Amino acid sequence: MGLNEKPLSTLHEKQSYNLDDFEVPAGREEAWRFTPLSRLKGLHNGTAAASGHVVVDVDAAAEVTVETVGRDDPRVGKAYVPADRVSAQAYNSFEKATVLTVPREAVTSKPTIVTLTGSGDGAAYGHIVVRVEPMAEAVIVLDHKGSAVYADNIEFVVGEGATLKVVSLQDWDDDAVHVSHHHAQLAKDATFRGFVVTLGGDLVRLSPSVSYTAPGGDADLLGVYFADAGQHLEHRLLVDHSTPNCKSNVDYRGALQGQDAHAVWIGDVIIRVEAEGTDTYELNRNLILTDGARADSVPNLEILTGEVAGAGHASASGRLDDEHIFYLQARGIPYDEARRLVIRGFLGQLIEKIQIEEIRERVLTALEAELAR
Repeated sequence: MGLNEKPLSTLHEKQSYNLDDFEVPAGREEAWRFTPLSRLKGLHNGTAAASGHVVVDVDAAAEVTVETVGRDDPRVGKAYVPADRVSAQAYNSFEKATVLTVPREAVTSKPTIVTLTGSGDGAAYGHIVVRVEPMAEAVIVLDHKGSAVYADNIEFVVGEGATLKVVSLQDWDDDAVHVSHHHAQLAKDATFRGFVVTLGGDLVRLSPSVSYTAPGGDADLLGVYFADAGQHLEHRLLVDHSTPNCKSNVDYRGALQGQDAHAVWIGDVIIRVEAEGTDTYELNRNLILTDGARADSVPNLEILTGEVAGAGHASASGRLDDEHIFYLQARGIPYDEARRLVIRGFLGQLIEKIQIEEIRERVLTALEAELAR
């Protein structure tokens, strides 16, 4: 398949399965200007040797069907078309895809845990498809760990009246590089709740996106990240409202500490001419804990119709509030503990929304470890 005839937007100009339709990034392009290309280890220009390994292990709920399929399976690539060169490279390079199917009207008895464990010096590529059929409900956890140079695409296809909740945890080793696109396609009255937690890795660039095929879709995209010295954590979101009367809410929060800790958040929301009645809001907040850390936050709202129920965005980056620290110290709490309490409160408001207790406690423990450094 070649380029789409209709551009996604002025911010997202093309989609294609064909790698040759995308030029090699030079770093001056809007989509790549924040990403340190030299640290991608060849994922962006095709020089990465495909000698690495990422093992996919699935602990599925009894109601979920798990399949390993070839590239020719018609369910692969049906909901998402790559929108940049790394995504297209991943699509053209994976050998086997994992397909998870939740049957019609099923309510899964437990979360399905997908563990992706990296090893090896070279690059690896992957593809996952999650299909939730009409009126079904499921919870999926994507747990990334190990050392890897990894690029992948994940498709979430949520059927009419269905509900899918996803937690994606990036808990890579310190040397890992991960570039990933997560796309949720929502049918009529479908609900998607996505939660991203990014803690590990040398460079992580995640691109969650949402599209709607019929009215009534409702997407909630939440994220928490903590960048340490030298880490580059980048989240680039796209919500494409192309049908009437759909909702979206985006709330990402991050904390940064250490020299050259760098967080990038790009939030793109498009409301097309035909998407009357859209209700959307996006928010990004960053807490910069030390000198030498940097946060770039760019919310973009492209509205092509005047008939919307609501549309807004906000972004803020700043340091710890001295008044909050003073308030706690005045009540006998030492400075270090007061600092931890303020940061936990800032990120914890979102972390508490993780409904899986085991994952929530793991994230809180990891946060404590970060703050103790």
